[in-house]
Amino acid sequence: MVSLSVLRDTPAMLAVCDKYDLASVNRGPLGMGLLTGKYTPGSTLPPDDVRGVAPTWLEWFRGGRPAPEWLRRVTDVRGALTADGRTLAQGALGWIWARSGRTVPIPGCRTVAQVEENAAALRLGPLASDHFAEVERQLAALRTAALRDADRPHWPMPPTPAARP
Repeated sequence: MVSLSVLRDTPAMLAVCDKYDLASVNRGPLGMGLLTGKYTPGSTLPPDDVRGVAPTWLEWFRGGRPAPEWLRRVTDVRGALTADGRTLAQGALGWIWARSGRTVPIPGCRTVAQVEENAAALRLGPLASDHFAEVERQLAALRTAALRDADRPHWPMPPTPAARP
Protein backbone atom coordinates (compact mmCIF):
# COMPACT_ATOMS: atom_id res chain seq x y z
CA MET A 1 0.00 0.00 0.00
CA VAL A 2 1.34 3.40 -0.99
CA SER A 3 0.20 6.96 -0.37
CA LEU A 4 -0.98 8.44 -3.68
CA SER A 5 -3.06 11.53 -4.26
CA VAL A 6 -3.15 14.70 -6.29
CA LEU A 7 -1.01 16.16 -3.50
CA ARG A 8 1.50 13.30 -3.42
CA ASP A 9 2.39 11.57 -6.67
CA THR A 10 4.54 8.43 -6.60
CA PRO A 11 5.95 8.00 -10.10
CA ALA A 12 8.69 5.56 -9.01
CA MET A 13 6.18 3.24 -7.35
CA LEU A 14 3.83 3.36 -10.33
CA ALA A 15 6.78 2.56 -12.61
CA VAL A 16 7.50 -0.55 -10.51
CA CYS A 17 3.84 -1.55 -10.80
CA ASP A 18 4.02 -1.14 -14.57
CA LYS A 19 7.27 -3.08 -14.83
CA TYR A 20 6.05 -6.05 -12.79
CA ASP A 21 2.36 -5.96 -13.79
CA LEU A 22 1.18 -5.08 -10.27
CA ALA A 23 -1.69 -3.06 -8.87
CA SER A 24 -1.05 -0.04 -6.69
CA VAL A 25 -3.34 0.03 -3.65
CA ASN A 26 -3.48 3.66 -2.58
CA ARG A 27 -4.06 5.06 0.88
CA GLY A 28 -4.82 8.73 1.47
CA PRO A 29 -6.31 9.45 -1.96
CA LEU A 30 -8.29 12.36 -0.51
CA GLY A 31 -5.40 13.84 1.45
CA MET A 32 -6.94 13.03 4.85
CA GLY A 33 -9.97 15.09 3.80
CA LEU A 34 -8.04 18.03 2.36
CA LEU A 35 -9.17 17.04 -1.16
CA THR A 36 -12.84 17.05 -0.20
CA GLY A 37 -13.10 20.84 0.03
CA LYS A 38 -14.43 20.85 3.57
CA TYR A 39 -11.44 22.63 5.10
CA THR A 40 -10.77 26.36 5.09
CA PRO A 41 -7.96 28.39 6.68
CA GLY A 42 -10.21 28.83 9.74
CA SER A 43 -10.91 25.11 10.21
CA THR A 44 -9.83 23.62 13.52
CA LEU A 45 -9.74 19.91 14.22
CA PRO A 46 -10.41 18.39 17.62
CA PRO A 47 -7.42 17.02 19.53
CA ASP A 48 -8.90 13.49 19.45
CA ASP A 49 -8.60 13.53 15.63
CA VAL A 50 -5.17 12.48 14.33
CA ARG A 51 -5.27 15.55 12.10
CA GLY A 52 -5.85 17.67 15.20
CA VAL A 53 -2.73 16.30 16.83
CA ALA A 54 -0.88 16.44 13.49
CA PRO A 55 2.02 14.04 14.02
CA THR A 56 5.18 14.79 12.04
CA TRP A 57 4.31 12.30 9.27
CA LEU A 58 1.11 14.22 8.52
CA GLU A 59 2.30 17.21 6.50
CA TRP A 60 -1.13 18.45 5.40
CA PHE A 61 -2.17 19.62 8.89
CA ARG A 62 -0.30 21.51 11.60
CA GLY A 63 -1.40 22.60 15.02
CA GLY A 64 -4.89 21.21 14.51
CA ARG A 65 -5.41 23.20 11.31
CA PRO A 66 -5.00 22.55 7.60
CA ALA A 67 -1.57 23.79 6.51
CA PRO A 68 -2.03 26.98 4.45
CA GLU A 69 0.42 25.95 1.72
CA TRP A 70 -1.54 22.74 1.13
CA LEU A 71 -4.87 24.57 1.09
CA ARG A 72 -3.42 26.85 -1.62
CA ARG A 73 -2.39 23.82 -3.66
CA VAL A 74 -5.89 22.38 -3.45
CA THR A 75 -7.31 25.75 -4.51
CA ASP A 76 -4.93 25.85 -7.49
CA VAL A 77 -6.14 22.49 -8.88
CA ARG A 78 -9.80 22.65 -7.85
CA GLY A 79 -11.02 24.07 -11.17
CA ALA A 80 -9.41 21.34 -13.26
CA LEU A 81 -10.58 18.57 -10.91
CA THR A 82 -14.19 19.77 -10.95
CA ALA A 83 -14.38 21.06 -14.55
CA ASP A 84 -16.73 18.32 -15.74
CA GLY A 85 -19.17 18.62 -12.83
CA ARG A 86 -17.44 16.29 -10.39
CA THR A 87 -17.11 17.13 -6.74
CA LEU A 88 -13.57 17.87 -5.58
CA ALA A 89 -13.32 14.39 -4.00
CA GLN A 90 -14.57 12.73 -7.20
CA GLY A 91 -12.04 14.74 -9.20
CA ALA A 92 -9.24 13.66 -6.88
CA LEU A 93 -10.22 10.01 -7.35
CA GLY A 94 -10.56 10.55 -11.11
CA TRP A 95 -7.05 12.01 -11.19
CA ILE A 96 -5.69 8.82 -9.59
CA TRP A 97 -7.44 6.63 -12.18
CA ALA A 98 -6.22 8.86 -15.00
CA ARG A 99 -2.69 8.77 -13.55
CA SER A 100 -2.50 4.99 -13.92
CA GLY A 101 -4.88 2.17 -14.74
CA ARG A 102 -3.14 0.14 -12.05
CA THR A 103 -4.37 2.28 -9.15
CA VAL A 104 -6.89 1.18 -6.53
CA PRO A 105 -7.62 4.15 -4.25
CA ILE A 106 -9.01 3.41 -0.80
CA PRO A 107 -10.74 6.64 0.30
CA GLY A 108 -11.70 7.08 3.91
CA CYS A 109 -15.27 7.92 4.83
CA ARG A 110 -17.23 8.73 7.94
CA THR A 111 -20.76 9.12 6.60
CA VAL A 112 -23.11 7.39 4.19
CA ALA A 113 -23.06 10.55 2.04
CA GLN A 114 -19.26 10.30 1.71
CA VAL A 115 -19.52 6.64 0.70
CA GLU A 116 -22.13 7.54 -1.93
CA GLU A 117 -20.02 10.44 -3.26
CA ASN A 118 -16.92 8.25 -3.52
CA ALA A 119 -18.87 5.42 -5.15
CA ALA A 120 -20.32 7.86 -7.69
CA ALA A 121 -16.73 8.62 -8.76
CA LEU A 122 -16.56 5.07 -10.15
CA ARG A 123 -19.35 5.89 -12.58
CA LEU A 124 -17.46 9.01 -13.72
CA GLY A 125 -14.16 7.15 -14.14
CA PRO A 126 -10.79 8.74 -14.87
CA LEU A 127 -10.49 12.46 -15.51
CA ALA A 128 -10.64 13.39 -19.18
CA SER A 129 -7.17 13.75 -20.68
CA ASP A 130 -7.45 17.54 -21.03
CA HIS A 131 -8.52 17.95 -17.38
CA PHE A 132 -5.75 15.60 -16.25
CA ALA A 133 -3.23 17.61 -18.31
CA GLU A 134 -4.44 20.85 -16.71
CA VAL A 135 -4.04 19.40 -13.20
CA GLU A 136 -0.55 18.24 -14.13
CA ARG A 137 0.30 21.69 -15.53
CA GLN A 138 -0.88 23.33 -12.30
CA LEU A 139 0.96 20.79 -10.16
CA ALA A 140 4.29 20.99 -12.01
CA ALA A 141 5.25 24.24 -10.29
CA LEU A 142 3.73 23.15 -7.00
CA ARG A 143 5.64 19.88 -6.99
CA THR A 144 8.89 21.73 -7.67
CA ALA A 145 8.10 24.02 -4.75
CA ALA A 146 7.25 20.99 -2.60
CA LEU A 147 10.65 19.49 -3.40
CA ARG A 148 12.31 22.70 -2.28
CA ASP A 149 10.12 22.78 0.84
CA ALA A 150 11.16 19.21 1.65
CA ASP A 151 14.68 20.50 2.28
CA ARG A 152 13.55 22.48 5.28
CA PRO A 153 11.62 21.16 8.28
CA HIS A 154 7.94 22.04 8.50
CA TRP A 155 7.70 20.93 12.08
CA PRO A 156 9.07 22.54 15.17
CA MET A 157 12.02 20.56 16.35
CA PRO A 158 11.59 19.03 19.82
CA PRO A 159 13.46 20.91 22.51
CA THR A 160 16.94 19.64 23.11
CA PRO A 161 17.30 18.39 26.67
CA ALA A 162 19.69 20.39 28.77
CA ALA A 163 23.00 18.70 29.39
CA ARG A 164 23.32 17.26 32.86
CA PRO A 165 26.31 18.35 34.96
